[in-house]
Amino acid sequence: MSVLSATIEVLKKAGKPLHAHEITKLIIQAGLWKSEGKTPEATVSAQLYSDIKTNGDKSAFIKVDPQTFGLRNSTSESKEAKTDPPVLKKIMKPSPENESFSFSNCAQKVLEEFGSNEPMHYREITEKALEKGWLVTGGKTPEATMYAQMFTEIKRQQKRGERPRFVQHGRGYFSLSQWEECGLASLIEQHNLQVRKALHELLLAMKPGEFEELISLLLAEMGFEMVEVTKLSGDGGIDVRGTLVVGDAVHIKMAVQVKKWKLRNNIQAPVVQQVRGSLGVHEQGLIITTSDFSAGAVKEAAQHDKTPIALMNGKQLVMLLMEHGIGVLRSTPDLFEIDGEFTAGGIAK
Repeated sequence: MSVLSATIEVLKKAGKPLHAHEITKLIIQAGLWKSEGKTPEATVSAQLYSDIKTNGDKSAFIKVDPQTFGLRNSTSESKEAKTDPPVLKKIMKPSPENESFSFSNCAQKVLEEFGSNEPMHYREITEKALEKGWLVTGGKTPEATMYAQMFTEIKRQQKRGERPRFVQHGRGYFSLSQWEECGLASLIEQHNLQVRKALHELLLAMKPGEFEELISLLLAEMGFEMVEVTKLSGDGGIDVRGTLVVGDAVHIKMAVQVKKWKLRNNIQAPVVQQVRGSLGVHEQGLIITTSDFSAGAVKEAAQHDKTPIALMNGKQLVMLLMEHGIGVLRSTPDLFEIDGEFTAGGIAK
């Protein structure tokens, strides 16, 4: 029985959408499907994604959440997740000569110099950053941008299992997490650090085809459509092709090369040149590796007079896998703390 037919059987029996991990477990336990690979969940997810993208409304399946699928006819309302528009800047390694202080980096500098271990309001943080010349912006509302970037960074780092560098205290106040005493947050960060290391080791243990399949699953979660693994790695060519879709309005054809290399083997400039030379018409390039990139490779990728090549190293890859719940399970307790502005008479005005 095919993966799709087997999935229909288990979803009918369950009567509700299921995560790809649960679908895989059930179809294997029921003897409906067998897999010889180390990543059967990735195979199931990839085939379900492909069926939905290829057949659209005619597909028997709908995606209701990240890696969670249901049967179209038995689900009264599609809650298909609206993912944030993927931004290539998140996965590109910047060229050293282009580095500058971002809003969030300015916030850290201001808090370190003027915070005195006490929270500061984002408007005051912005004012100090502009005053010191650390923040250069042509925007009319730098305070709003400062707040948005600090808030977004906190949420993104939490999703990736990192300890955010900022702490939000409500009413627009922020502090640095490094000021807090070691406690549960620090223990969680240490645990997640070990999970990141273990996930990276699992990536290195994968076979080339399994690794490419996993990358295709990640790309689909990031907003790529028509993702297709083209050939086995190690042949010097493009491994995965897909189209990055932003807001249903922007479509960018991407050619991806994946390199499952150990940390000591950094990607060099000739690899970047090779990928650029393999690009089709109107394609942009992306190199994903479990290792890292040499300074020469970073410089070559950012050549202004050539097609830019996005670079994703092993650390960024692991973070994105965790952010999208691929290869990991999220288990977050609800922690409560007393609001510092709460008094016996109510909320302080």
